[in-house]
Amino acid sequence: MGALAALDVSRFAHAAGSDILKVGLIGCGGRNAGAGLQALTADPGARLVALSDIFQNRIQETLNNIRARKPEQVQVTPDHCFTGFDGYKQVVAAADVVCIANAAKFHPLHVKAAVEAGKHVFVEKPHGIDPYGIKMLRAAVALAREKKLSLVSGLQSRYHEGYVETVKRIQEGAIGEIIAIEEKFLRAPYRVFPRPAGMSELNWQCFTQYHFTWLSGDDVPQSLIHNLDRASWVLGDTPPEKCHGLGGRSSMTDPIYGDVFDHHSVIYQWPNGVRVYAFCRTTSGCYDENSSTVLGTKGRAHLMQSRITGHTPWRWQGQCDPYQVEHDRLFAAIRAGQPLNNGDYMCRSSLITIMGQLSCYTGQEVTWEAVETSDFFFPPKPEDCRDDMTPPTRPGPDGCYPTPIPGRTRLLEEVPAR
Repeated sequence: MGALAALDVSRFAHAAGSDILKVGLIGCGGRNAGAGLQALTADPGARLVALSDIFQNRIQETLNNIRARKPEQVQVTPDHCFTGFDGYKQVVAAADVVCIANAAKFHPLHVKAAVEAGKHVFVEKPHGIDPYGIKMLRAAVALAREKKLSLVSGLQSRYHEGYVETVKRIQEGAIGEIIAIEEKFLRAPYRVFPRPAGMSELNWQCFTQYHFTWLSGDDVPQSLIHNLDRASWVLGDTPPEKCHGLGGRSSMTDPIYGDVFDHHSVIYQWPNGVRVYAFCRTTSGCYDENSSTVLGTKGRAHLMQSRITGHTPWRWQGQCDPYQVEHDRLFAAIRAGQPLNNGDYMCRSSLITIMGQLSCYTGQEVTWEAVETSDFFFPPKPEDCRDDMTPPTRPGPDGCYPTPIPGRTRLLEEVPAR
């Protein structure tokens, strides 16, 4: 009897009791094309059966790319390719395992729908863009535990063996007491595209969603989420007490860049007095760096290099593809009937980025208590989005979109009116 056949069928009663695990993709950009391939690579019994996206051409491109690499594991018929804001519902209905990597605004809603339907989930970062979304996500995380479903986060640093060992050594005192942490993600802007003739304003904003806050949450959640997840991990998976930030637009000022900022600096303070200095920038022609550096009394840990310098120098020598490992672990957990749930840190780390973004927009100090108890959301709510709606932000007469003004913009209830 084969290994799969020997397992308790009740643990994975999928596809009418067969060994097949049906996979569905919500979002068909480059990241979910990669996640789809990693899911099929992780389990020979996985079959891609459904896809959804706002745009039909993206569905077809992703389907073609995956079929070219894994033809025997693709079982998608034309009637299982779904477009529009509600397309996710059909994917959830068709799949056993749902991979979510679309506009971050919708991640909490789509996780909620999948878990309520009894499906296992992989969801990319960030896992929400506002406090309202994180509250929805936390409820879904709790329900996944209750239903014994696996819920795996795309915060792939947690699945990198070198990072895991480095964090372990830091916490065991390899660099002494932690003084501060520096987090940097400095790079060129997200790719911009000319607006296709005849494309509606709503579709245009969805087409270039990284440049619109109501869809992406802006760059602290988008770019610094991995960095700040690593910082929170190093500090014992705890949240900061408060933060203050600054940001604005210095070079990404053309209408094609929507309403997001192109630079952010956020200082977080943890209860033990440690400060995390976090910086992100999306500007061409400038110095680039992506790093996580932990400063201690006896040395430094260069986390993304899996390297420690100082009194006890060390370097990890292995190789690891955490993007594949996270899917390997997900499918192994499903097969073993031992649910894997990353919900605690995915909610915490996402909310840490959200408080930093809100501080940059308002110019105010933001506390953990305030952001954790807030019901603020960037309108509309994800469940209220429709294919025929008017987008919440519109260009002015000059073609430019309104942007937050630190010192004037008010977002959280704790911010006093002037």
